[in-house]
Amino acid sequence: MKFEYIPSELVCSKRFEFEIDEKEERILSCVVYGGCPGNLQGISRLLKGMKVKDAIARLDGISCGGKPTSCPDQIAQALKKTVNG
Repeated sequence: MKFEYIPSELVCSKRFEFEIDEKEERILSCVVYGGCPGNLQGISRLLKGMKVKDAIARLDGISCGGKPTSCPDQIAQALKKTVNG
């Protein structure tokens, strides 16, 4: 399954694109547009092959510079939508 997610305006990222293996519930790819390129490319590479629920557990609730959310947290929010429909 492929899907897009528009993150909160509180973060630097502008859009995420995901490809998820629904049968195995694994992340096949994550592409982030906007934000800090090096950091987000690194996160995307680390997520590849990870179980969706594991990624959510690791990224959910991370804040950035005093903001209540971050790009990683927004990735978790996007992935929650795949789990919860």
